[in-house]
Amino acid sequence: MDARVPDDGGGAATPQVPAFRRHLRAEVRAGKGAYLFSEQGVIAMRGAKIESLAALLDGTHDLDRLLRGRPGGMPPEEVAALLAQLVDAGLVTLRSHGGDTRPGDERALAYWDACGIDADLVTARPGTVRLVAVGDSADGVDAGPVERALAGAGLDVVGADGGAADLSVVLCADYLDPRLAAIDHAHRRAGRPWLLARPSGAQVWIGPVLRPDGACWHCLTHRLWGHRHAEACVQQELGHAGPARRPVPALPPLTAAAAHLVALEAAKWVAGYRHHGQQCVWTLDTLDLQGRLHELRRRPQCPSCGDPWLVAWRSVRPVELKPAKKATTGGGGHRTATPAQMLDRYRHLVSPVTGIVKEIRPDPAAPAFANAYRSGPNIARGVTGMAALRAGLRCENGGKGVTPLDAEVGALCEAAERFSGNFQGDELRIRGSYHELGEEAVHPNTCMLFADRQYAGRATWNPEHADFQRVGEPFDPAARVDWTPLWSLSGRRRLLPTSYLYYGSPCDGAARGVRADSNGSAAGSSVEDAILQGALELVERDAVAIWWYNRTPVPGVDLASFADPWLDEVVAGYAGLGRELWVLDVTSDLGIPVTVALSRRIDGPHEDVIFGFGAHLDPRIAVRRAVTELNQMLPVVQSAGHDLDDPDARRWLSYATVANQPYLRPAAGVRMRTAAEFRFVNRPDVRDDVEALDRLFTRAGLELLVLDQTRPDVGIPVVKVVVPGLRPFWARFAPGRLFDVPVRLGRLAAPTPYERLNPFPMFL
Repeated sequence: MDARVPDDGGGAATPQVPAFRRHLRAEVRAGKGAYLFSEQGVIAMRGAKIESLAALLDGTHDLDRLLRGRPGGMPPEEVAALLAQLVDAGLVTLRSHGGDTRPGDERALAYWDACGIDADLVTARPGTVRLVAVGDSADGVDAGPVERALAGAGLDVVGADGGAADLSVVLCADYLDPRLAAIDHAHRRAGRPWLLARPSGAQVWIGPVLRPDGACWHCLTHRLWGHRHAEACVQQELGHAGPARRPVPALPPLTAAAAHLVALEAAKWVAGYRHHGQQCVWTLDTLDLQGRLHELRRRPQCPSCGDPWLVAWRSVRPVELKPAKKATTGGGGHRTATPAQMLDRYRHLVSPVTGIVKEIRPDPAAPAFANAYRSGPNIARGVTGMAALRAGLRCENGGKGVTPLDAEVGALCEAAERFSGNFQGDELRIRGSYHELGEEAVHPNTCMLFADRQYAGRATWNPEHADFQRVGEPFDPAARVDWTPLWSLSGRRRLLPTSYLYYGSPCDGAARGVRADSNGSAAGSSVEDAILQGALELVERDAVAIWWYNRTPVPGVDLASFADPWLDEVVAGYAGLGRELWVLDVTSDLGIPVTVALSRRIDGPHEDVIFGFGAHLDPRIAVRRAVTELNQMLPVVQSAGHDLDDPDARRWLSYATVANQPYLRPAAGVRMRTAAEFRFVNRPDVRDDVEALDRLFTRAGLELLVLDQTRPDVGIPVVKVVVPGLRPFWARFAPGRLFDVPVRLGRLAAPTPYERLNPFPMFL
């Protein structure tokens, strides 16, 4: 440990003085120890040697003198080693001799010591800050208080046209002010950082510090506009650009406090203090003094600071399956990461400022056993005026699970699924007609599966049914539209209209009848996990459609055979609500377990029959998924009753009973299916499960296709899985499996005539 360092002018060396940091007060008692008191509490140090040394760390003994003094009889080497430990622990600093001679700055020095930086250097060199105000007092932007606060913090303040500065402080009334784009561009080009702040209004915003090597202002606005979608729509309707003007509430103490908080953050940055909060927007609600950090992460695909081709390049390459060892097989699935790991990795995505979803909360209408969560509005949908049922299950992201943690993570993953499946303009699109593209192109109706009679009667059908049952215009195979690649697991490229694969895609004339839906969309802890979930959903909905529209009785499932205490708890919970719960086996010819959980009221004028579906290679998980989805539907019915705008749901809840819909009950005279009767191969790797599913589809004459929709700025793997020929569970009546499989399974002797299909469209 060197005893002296050169002075700033390169002349005589300046003695170093080891001393406890100024935010610590030392008290030493012989035989009792040395104690350090601070805002954080007290630190006790025991032993004669540390007592002797601590008594000399008062800022009056330079390092040479301290080493030669042999406190506690220690040799210089031992003194130096003990000092080094205290320095590494952040308790001791080496000051310049005479550093405490400046009157009136002891508390400031103590603050910088608490930050862990060299207080002497901070006070010896005042920093320079450029202050820029975007807007004026009419906008609620007053630079005066901030300028005075910066000067009071010992910073030299220059104006927007001043010389070089360590940091720019930019004040605005709204972080979405389009004038900030030029400021961001200029600072990134010059390689200079800038601190953004809104020191006005009942909610003060400070930060982040935007740096050339980090997230840019455009990364921030991408998130902000997502949470202000309604405002954007109104502004567009009114013919205005940018954010809406609004009153700015303020009081003198609020204005002064906000100005000094901005000055504090600027002073810390200039002093060299770095902390995680500088990458965040810090919001202070001055009404209740609640503060929160909202982490801003760079969008790798940002057109301004990243590579805008990242998403397109992902679609150019075939999907490659990698080893994906299962980390958990409990709860609601076989996953490559536990729910706790997923929440830890992606918690930053939950924020009303910088997240993809505002919040995650338990559904207030759900009973405790249901474990149903909500994660705010589904920003992937621009549809308004939806009814309570669809608002709960479609326009708002939901999560379900065996435990509250499962449900919370499920709500986050569904938010990521919807967000990532939303068209953002950087997707790979290939222009052409179905005829021009040849064998690579997949006709969209092999996936949508509308019948010719449905197209012919759509003018009558559409006004009488919910939006999800809407029949669009027939697809014109000769018209040029945008297509996006998907890949088979064998590496074969196929193409489907972009409007079928991404919510909100621009639709020209020929593609207006081709709309994206959630069928086969899934998020997971890995790409392999997501593909498995998406494929299982397709199997589930296909099996449900075959059972539902043909109204064929199927075997019940013996829940007791699963010996699952959680199932017992849920059944008891439904009984406490005056409801009955049972499960059906609707497994199709594909052999993958698919179950339907149903419940009805037994103590009211209406039975309010509700249901949930589940599919999985593991029959135990299939049953759990069906029951958790039933739980997710329960609070909607419990809270909204029959007051629903969705005509299909309203008709069902008002009319349906197990007496007039007998296929809802287990088939009479058929033995209940037990857990042991379902086929199940427990594989250790999710990739193995996906490959097994792919082989199963191939044997059935089906092709599994995958579009990787993972957004680089989100990180949660999201895919769109498509298997042409598998039936969605909405009213889609083209020829195919809907009519053929019941006969193949022996449920019917002949295909159901079109006119005798279930008149109730599936509305879940």
